[in-house]
Amino acid sequence: MESSLRARVRAGDPTAFAELFDRYARSVYNHAFRLTADWATAEDVMAATYLQAWRSRERASQEGGSLRPWLLGIATNEARNHVRSNRRYRAVAAALLAREAVLPDHADEVVGRLDDGHRIAAAIEALSRLRRPEREVLTLCLWEGLDYESAARALGVPVGTVRSRLSRARARLRQLVDGTERTPRNPPPTAAVRDGAVALAREVNR
Repeated sequence: MESSLRARVRAGDPTAFAELFDRYARSVYNHAFRLTADWATAEDVMAATYLQAWRSRERASQEGGSLRPWLLGIATNEARNHVRSNRRYRAVAAALLAREAVLPDHADEVVGRLDDGHRIAAAIEALSRLRRPEREVLTLCLWEGLDYESAARALGVPVGTVRSRLSRARARLRQLVDGTERTPRNPPPTAAVRDGAVALAREVNR
């Protein structure tokens, strides 16, 4: 039961934290990657998240459902500390798109994996063109599936702020898809970036 786990976490039960890690580590790790565009940094963020969760365990509310939104909120804060600027994030994301590989003609499964990786990289690059608050809301509501109320608690902002940031994120994704975002800081997107933005826009509007 999640309520029992919550109580044990608040009490500082080490076995409860082991269970918390096993249950949500993958979700925290993937969320950290989407916010940092770097797997090694995501590992650091995940480790810092659980360390901070242990230190602040008494701050977890006594009542509530899953502890996942609480952990994702901590991970979001830790990711902010690891990503110093959107410029660095975009540089890493662009490097993901620039990778090339020599493929044997018969390796269809390898091609499929690289196609999946390319789509992920394109989506990350599309995310990098959003402002940090919009990117955080989008990753929490889209990939992690949090509702507005849970995302608001995770970020420590009002529900209305979550709604407005998500609306702005949708609008900017539409601009990427249409190729209308053409300022010097946001040059015309490549086909891969547009594909990533299209995928994100479709998901977020479901």
